[in-house]
Amino acid sequence: MNPGSTQLIVILGYLALLLGLGVLSNRLFRGTRADYQVASHSIGPFLLLMSLFGTTMTAFALVGSTGQSFREGIGVYGMLASSSGIVHSLCFFLIGVKVWTIARRHGYTTQIEFFRDRLDNDLIGLLLFPILVGLVIPYLLIGVVSSGGVIQAMTAGFAPDWTMFQSFQADNTINPATHGGVPPWLGSLAICLVVLTYVFYGGMRGTAWANAFQTAIFMVLGVVTFYTIANQLGGKDSFWENLQYLGSTIPESHSTRQNMGKGKFLMYLLIPLSVGMFPHVFQHWMTAKSADSFKIPVIFHPLFIMIVWAPCVLIGVWTFGLFSSPDLQPGGPPLPTLPNGLVDANKILPFLVKTQTGALLGGFLAAGILAAIMSSLDSQFLCLGTIFTNDIVTHYLGKNRLNDQQQVMLTRAFIVAIVAVTYLLSLGNVRSVFAMGVWCFSGFTALFPLVVAALYWRGLTAAGAIACVIAAITTWSYLFFRGLQVPMSEGGLSAYMVTFPLGQQIIELKPVVVMLLVSTIVMFLVSSITPKPRQQVLDKFF
Repeated sequence: MNPGSTQLIVILGYLALLLGLGVLSNRLFRGTRADYQVASHSIGPFLLLMSLFGTTMTAFALVGSTGQSFREGIGVYGMLASSSGIVHSLCFFLIGVKVWTIARRHGYTTQIEFFRDRLDNDLIGLLLFPILVGLVIPYLLIGVVSSGGVIQAMTAGFAPDWTMFQSFQADNTINPATHGGVPPWLGSLAICLVVLTYVFYGGMRGTAWANAFQTAIFMVLGVVTFYTIANQLGGKDSFWENLQYLGSTIPESHSTRQNMGKGKFLMYLLIPLSVGMFPHVFQHWMTAKSADSFKIPVIFHPLFIMIVWAPCVLIGVWTFGLFSSPDLQPGGPPLPTLPNGLVDANKILPFLVKTQTGALLGGFLAAGILAAIMSSLDSQFLCLGTIFTNDIVTHYLGKNRLNDQQQVMLTRAFIVAIVAVTYLLSLGNVRSVFAMGVWCFSGFTALFPLVVAALYWRGLTAAGAIACVIAAITTWSYLFFRGLQVPMSEGGLSAYMVTFPLGQQIIELKPVVVMLLVSTIVMFLVSSITPKPRQQVLDKFF
């Protein structure tokens, strides 16, 4: 068989297994809207842990972290992984449990339902719907684009004579890292269709099962990937010797935070706050059987993040150390490149899996990478369908006008539409998985003050909440447009900083800091001068 054939067979087998899981979960579907959207609130501690972790660990964590550590160094781990472990668990404890309690008491299935009732205002729902959808779609793009890149890199060599499968560099020479592999548009299409199928049939129960299965797969195979690549790149007699050798090859620029100032490092600590406003995480919180179900996720989530992120970041800095020195470069093809000649950091992880492991093991490891990607896509697709059905159609048309079966079909129809839109957008030029992820998370972080105030501050008014949302998305849109003007050769979107003159000095802030400050200040100022909520509303939620 041609190179890449075995990997393609394993990947297809894994996707078939997921389709089977979706069909199986459909057999347990009770036919109700609540069962399709929130699994009838029956998810226990273990499944909640696996589904929450699976839906927060995306291509950003695997593909993106490896690529960014290749660019910036070991500091990427502390900048995002360590802080995410702590902040995510804090959000689960301080926000998730309270959201679950309120949702069970009042029958909510989406965050918009909660905000609409808490603020006693319909406009907040109409405002949040397009913004949440707009912010989730870039999040979806991260997974769809990465999955296509992973499949192409892993199946390189499968069909080098097929015109559609051929891959060339800027100088029209063959790109050995991707030539003959399944083209990204086809790989992404396959992933979208598989995820769509088991979400379409299984709903939240199928999604939770698939997330648990895929989380176990990518965690186990992630450790195997790390061990195998370390031994192959190191070439020494033992795993420990290989770790020591590979560590010694990392230049100082990537083994320290030399190029990552304290300000930037600290500002990135705000990014994980985004999990508190993710609509798909809200929906997973509402599936819990009881408040006790949150105990295991709160405790084990940081440990799981360490298990996944640490190997990916180390692989990225090892690769930089080895390939930046002509004396150390391992044999085989060079790193994959973009048409402009720069290294394609999004494909470093699948490239190493392909070139440093055997065909069969490489196929399984590729399936592990895809498992991490798909475990987020499914929850996000289902969440958007649920929001559309509950917060737009049935809310304004009337819940009594549509039976459960009709509401389920509406949810499914919107999911199909979102999958189609996301896939079409993925065919464009998505330059950096990491940068796209950071900007997406920054938008949700800017909305974070809204959920904290709604849960813990009696003084929050509808006008203050609306002003907060408008301020957040306006600031995000303006800064994102400015960030697009930064050329890739200077770091692109991920390098953009907001500058302020302060006397003789120039203060540089990450966009997320500006967004969070603006939305928080506007929310408090407007709430302080507008009419307070009715006492009946406060009694309902406090």
